[in-house]
Amino acid sequence: MKHRKSVVIGIIALVGLYSCVPTREIRDEDPTVPEQYQNQPADTVNTGLVQWKTFFKDPHLIALIDTALVRNQELNIMLQQVDMAKNVIQAKKGEYLPFVNLKAGAEVEKVGEYTRNGAVEKNLEIREGEEFPEPLTDYMVGAFATWELDVWKKLRNEKKAAVFEYLSSVEGKNFMVTNLVAEIADSYYELMALDNELAIIDQNLEIQQNALKMVKLQKQAARATELAVKRFQAEVLKNQSHKYEIQQEIVEMENRINFLIGRSPQHIDRMSDGFIDTPIDAINAGVPSQLLQNRPDVRRAEFELAAAKLDTKAAKANFYPQFTIKAGLGLQAFDTKYLTTTPESVLYSVMGDMVAPLINRNAIKAQYKNATDRQLQAVYEYEKAILNAYIEVANQLSNIDNLKKSYDLKDGQVQALTESIELSTRLFQSARVEYIEVLLAQREALESKMELVETKKDQMLAQVNMYRALGGGWN
Repeated sequence: MKHRKSVVIGIIALVGLYSCVPTREIRDEDPTVPEQYQNQPADTVNTGLVQWKTFFKDPHLIALIDTALVRNQELNIMLQQVDMAKNVIQAKKGEYLPFVNLKAGAEVEKVGEYTRNGAVEKNLEIREGEEFPEPLTDYMVGAFATWELDVWKKLRNEKKAAVFEYLSSVEGKNFMVTNLVAEIADSYYELMALDNELAIIDQNLEIQQNALKMVKLQKQAARATELAVKRFQAEVLKNQSHKYEIQQEIVEMENRINFLIGRSPQHIDRMSDGFIDTPIDAINAGVPSQLLQNRPDVRRAEFELAAAKLDTKAAKANFYPQFTIKAGLGLQAFDTKYLTTTPESVLYSVMGDMVAPLINRNAIKAQYKNATDRQLQAVYEYEKAILNAYIEVANQLSNIDNLKKSYDLKDGQVQALTESIELSTRLFQSARVEYIEVLLAQREALESKMELVETKKDQMLAQVNMYRALGGGWN
C-alpha cells in the first residue's frame, strides 16, 4: 500500500513539474498576395511554366545553357550540398530505430585473494577437483541493443525536419538553376549588343572618314578651314578609340560566359546580325498566387519554415523524460572450451531507463527559445520571399511596357538623324551650313543608334528577368 502511494505521489510530482514546461506563441505566416497584378487581367496563363528550351529560340544560347547545367562549378557544388542534406535524412531516420551492436572480447584478470571475488574464486570449484584458473581469463561474444523510445516524437520530428531541409536544398538548387539560366541569357544578349555597337562604330567611321576627305577637299578649294579638318579628324580618332574599348568589352563578356559554362576562354558562337530586329514576344504573368508554387526561392523559404516548426517541437520535447531500453544476449566463459556450453555460458540482460531534467534546465530553455526565434525568423523570411517575388514581377511588367514605348520613339529618332547626316553633308557641300552642323549630325546619329541597341538589349534582358521572376528556368 505504501509502495502504491509513493508511486502515485511520484507521478503527481512529475506531472506538476512538466506542467511548467515553457510555451511561446509564434504567429502564423501570412502567404496572401493580391488577386491580380496592377493593370493586368486575372489570367492563369503563365510564361513561367514554359520550359527554358521552349522559351529561348536561339540554338547557340540553348547550347550554352545546356553546357552550363552540366559543367558550372557553383551548380555542381550545390548538388553536393543537396546530396549531403539527403544523407542527413538517412542519419535521422536511424536515430529512432534500435541500435544493435555486435561485441566480442577477451581479458585476463588477477584479483587479490583477500577480496570478495578472490575468496570466492579460491574456494569455489567448477567441477570436482577443478578450481578457477589464476589469473582468470574471460571470453565473451554477443549482441547488445539500445533503443530510445520516441514517446514525444522528438526523433521523428527531427527526421521530418531533415526531410524539409532536403527539400529546401533542392529548391535552392532550382533557384540557382533559374539564376544561372538567366545570367547566361543576359550575358549572351549583352554580347550580341556589343557586336552591334561595334558594327555601328565601323559604319559611322566609314561615314566620318568620307566626311574628312570631303573637308580636306573643301579646304584645298578654300571653302573650309584647317579648324574644320582638325575637328573631323578628332572625331574619327575618338571613335577609333571607342572601337577598341568595345572590343575589350566583347573579350570580357565572352570570358564571363565561358566561366559560367565551366570552360577555358574561347570564341562564343552567336547570331548577332539580326539582333536589332529580334521580335519581343508577349509574356503572360498569370496571377500572383502562382508565385508560391513556381518560384524556387519562395518554396525554399516555405520548406525552411516547415523545418523550423518541427525543430521547435523537437526542442520542446527535451523538457520531457527520455525512455531508453537496453538489452543484450551472448555467451561468456573463462575458457573458450566452455564458451559454447549452454545454458551455463549464456548471458542476457534487459534494462529500462528513464532520464528527465529536474534542476537547472537553463540550457534546454535557451535551446527552446532559440528554436522559437528561428521559427519566427523563418516566418519573416517566407513572407519576405513572397513580397519580393510579387514586386519583382510588378517591376518587370512596368519595365517591359515602358521599354516598348521608349524603343518605338528611339527608332523614329534614329531614322530622322540618319537622314540628317546625308542632308547636312549636301548643305555643307553647297556652303549653306557650317561644318559643325555635319559633325553634330554624325555624332547625334551615332549616339541614337547606340541608344537604340541599348534599348533593344534592355528589352531582351527584361524578357529574361520577367521569365526568372515568374519562376521559369529550373523546370
